[in-house]
Amino acid sequence: MAYTTVGGDILPIEVTNYDGEGKLLLTGSLGNVMQESAQIALSYVKTNAKKFDIDEKEFLEKDIHIHVPDGAIKKDGPSAGIALVSALISLFKDIPVDSSISMTGEITLSGKVLPIGGLREKVIGAKRAGIKTIFVPKKNKNDIEELDKEVKSDLKFIYINDYYDIFGHLFRS
Repeated sequence: MAYTTVGGDILPIEVTNYDGEGKLLLTGSLGNVMQESAQIALSYVKTNAKKFDIDEKEFLEKDIHIHVPDGAIKKDGPSAGIALVSALISLFKDIPVDSSISMTGEITLSGKVLPIGGLREKVIGAKRAGIKTIFVPKKNKNDIEELDKEVKSDLKFIYINDYYDIFGHLFRS
């Protein structure tokens, strides 16, 4: 989810890999903060590969390409970390993330999920895009509670402190 000059929106994240030597390619007019988020996300997934049931060899034998499409609009801000981690895990586990789910929150190298800004606009943008479930940092719970009932209607919010809270919802059967 993103806060833009015209309100909130959702940003799809595309991830692929191919034979290589462990390089990371980032495209999509990403600013410095988003580039750092992608590097942190990859480091977090690599560090916890066993926990996520991912073969660690994949990181040595494959190059990874992360693309955030949306034309030439520059994308930056510290709130995409958990979405980037989810995209990477989805790639390596070959399990797609349900398109009715969205998420916002930055991640640390240890997996803690940090609070974000612009939540009202992001939620409105997600709702407009047909999202049904939104993962939100637990420290932003008060921001959700302050939203109008109309904005919150038909949305399920799941509050998280640590990335592993999300993993259980997305990738466990």
